Amino acid sequence: MEQGFVLDNTYGARVVSQWAAGAPLKSFWVGTKLPDEELVPIGTYRCSSCGYLEMYARQEFAPK
Repeated sequence: MEQGFVLDNTYGARVVSQWAAGAPLKSFWVGTKLPDEELVPIGTYRCSSCGYLEMYARQEFAPK
């Protein structure tokens, strides 16, 4: 398995996807409300032979 990440392209920025606890709630202004809790970056591992992905939400995956 090789390490990587899921990329979000938003408003001209490239950011790492993040995990948020709970169900998503609609927001009129921004689309989805964010919880008060901390967001956790998502790291992804890909099998180089079959393409299978495994995702893990861990602080170690935060951009440096």
